[in-house]
Amino acid sequence: MKSFYVDNHGCAKNQVDAEEMGARLVSAGWSASPTLDGADLVIVNTCGFIEDAKKESIEAVLSLKAAYPGKRLLVAGCLAQRYAEALGDDMPEADGVFGNGDLSMTVAAAEAALGGRRQSLAPERGPYDPARRGELMGFPRSAYLKIAEGCDNRCSFCAIPLIRGGLSSRDPDDVAAEFAELVAAGAYEVCVIGQDLGSYGLDRAGRQLLPELLASISSVPGDWRARMLYIHPDRFPSGAIDACSRDPRILPYFDLPFQHASRRVLRAMNRSGDAGRYLGLLSDIRSALPGAVIRSTFLVGFPGEGDDEFAELRDFQDEARVDWLGAFAYSREEDTPAYSMPGRVAKRVAAARKKAVEDAQRPITEAALGRFVGTAQAVLVEERIEGEDLAIARGYMNAPDVDGSVVVVGGDLAPGDVARVTIAAVRGVDLEAVPRGR
Repeated sequence: MKSFYVDNHGCAKNQVDAEEMGARLVSAGWSASPTLDGADLVIVNTCGFIEDAKKESIEAVLSLKAAYPGKRLLVAGCLAQRYAEALGDDMPEADGVFGNGDLSMTVAAAEAALGGRRQSLAPERGPYDPARRGELMGFPRSAYLKIAEGCDNRCSFCAIPLIRGGLSSRDPDDVAAEFAELVAAGAYEVCVIGQDLGSYGLDRAGRQLLPELLASISSVPGDWRARMLYIHPDRFPSGAIDACSRDPRILPYFDLPFQHASRRVLRAMNRSGDAGRYLGLLSDIRSALPGAVIRSTFLVGFPGEGDDEFAELRDFQDEARVDWLGAFAYSREEDTPAYSMPGRVAKRVAAARKKAVEDAQRPITEAALGRFVGTAQAVLVEERIEGEDLAIARGYMNAPDVDGSVVVVGGDLAPGDVARVTIAAVRGVDLEAVPRGR
């Protein structure tokens, strides 16, 4: 039996693609190898979002081929979709190149690479209609559910529309059915993802369908929780707040990538918000949902960002006091509108601004976490610490991979357990907890 191993890179949306590729191969008679050593074909599912991610993906291909020169290697994913021809010409280490435009072609691409028929494919995208996934990556009882592909927001710095195309929303009934299937299969936390959940449905129905989808999800019985990830703040549907108020299983956790606060910089980014509107949105969320947790990202060093614009961003950071924040230095991506914009910021200046944002955020996050001390929480255990009576878990305040964790002391917990704990202390960006009753 032919076997494969997927080496996945990039975001959660890429993970869903990797899971779908694996499911299609298994359905065609392949077997998933738990290790690289046991695989006939290694699929490197690449990321092509920013320069650092591209470098990481390319280095993974080169190092894998060097370590396993006798294995067939298929370069897949976002980088393959965007640069299929160039990778085919310039990367002899790849036995095939397969973009993520149409994953129904996965088996054919894998068969060709394994059989030595070298191809470079960047399939055209059709409507987003994914196949059901089998074995999921990541931690036990945690799953991602992608409800749309692509994006129509066209932020001037972003290459996503070049890679994944325009917005294509899934059928709401199909999404709700898969959510129920994931819960029935044992998932406790389902992260609902897309490039921008706020835009979900605009292409299909001419209106935002996220509130209606959340209402459908709420009809699913059981002990589960749903987490919304990535809502463009200029597209935020107020119905999402109502959904959280009606059903506590829909977590009051909002990932709102503000990117900046200066009106001038935001307009250059092709975004319509400003500091005042964003502070108003935060006020609305927090007034309706006092337990709300907010994550955001800031993009510093964008062309035209001077000292005054950066000062506006820092003032906004101090006033907004979001719980979690990621800071990124601008990456100049070819074929995006920002690529040729004047006023480029020196890399050393952008790096210094990134550090300034990160340094300022640390005490804000620690103070925000302090409100959980003494509270009872349900946490999903991800892993145990070898040789110690400790478990790493996540509460509703922790999204996978990007936020801190809840470190549970004692309780003999196993990955996949849902534990009731009391938060005892803040330890940097992590929370320390003990099982209830101790």
